[in-house]
Amino acid sequence: MVTAISATTTWAQDYPTRPIRIVTSEAGGGNDLQARLVAKGLSTALGQQVIVENRPSGVIPGDIVAKATPNGYTLLLYNNTFWIGPLMQATPYDPIRDFAGVTTVSVSPNILVVNQAVPVKSVAELIALAKAKPGDLNYASSGTGATSHLAGEMLKSMAGINIVRISYKGAGQAMNDLLAGQVQVAFPTAGAAAAHMRAGRVRALAVTSLEPSPLAPGLPTVASVVPGYETTAIYGLFVPARTPATLINRLHREAVQVVKSAEVKDKLQSAAVETVGDTPDQLIARVKGDMARMKKVIDAAGISAK
Repeated sequence: MVTAISATTTWAQDYPTRPIRIVTSEAGGGNDLQARLVAKGLSTALGQQVIVENRPSGVIPGDIVAKATPNGYTLLLYNNTFWIGPLMQATPYDPIRDFAGVTTVSVSPNILVVNQAVPVKSVAELIALAKAKPGDLNYASSGTGATSHLAGEMLKSMAGINIVRISYKGAGQAMNDLLAGQVQVAFPTAGAAAAHMRAGRVRALAVTSLEPSPLAPGLPTVASVVPGYETTAIYGLFVPARTPATLINRLHREAVQVVKSAEVKDKLQSAAVETVGDTPDQLIARVKGDMARMKKVIDAAGISAK
């Protein structure tokens, strides 16, 4: 047994001896941006090239990493879609059983906004208007199961209101129709909403995180009116299950240094994303908590990705 432990320790000390890959979604977007920032920092810290491998969004990145050899050379960087997808359709991986956490890279709330023609200035007023005119208000969202979609369905369920979802292929089109007055309500990411908020083109009512966010100073939370309401974009770094703890600890230590570096913090803050850098267990706790909240919403609304 002592020999086996010594061999594992030696292996971990030698790691890495060849390039590492971080699998993520297509080029462009939050997953890719953060994967490239983490890869750059880890390349320097570990003394080996860390390559970003872009794959089509959906179940493909998770499937690749779940089936990879658990030796620290294949990582996954992905947001909520990775673990929410299995709540809406069968997937070839289980986000809890088949993965171990490394660290939470970042978090970012969505922003509850309305177009300027909607006569409300608070979440309470919006709920009152929706109750007075059930089915008259609609909200824009992109992607079934995206945070902009589930944030709206969560508000409907928890506040007991009827607002109609208008689905769009992309967040840009959804925002354009909100600005044009074609839809009344939306839950864009903080990054997508920031410029329009500053220009006064939309009226921001609240953040969707449980606590106020430094990314949207002065905005209250939806939870201050609807207790327990919470939905946040979470970006995490994962490895396959059964990866030795010594390797996870090494990756965690180096990844946290990268995430908390001034360069990464500044670049992500400019994209309206807040860096975290917590423990592997804390990342998995975030994932489990998000899955539990969203399962209630998905089941109540009968949402399916099929």
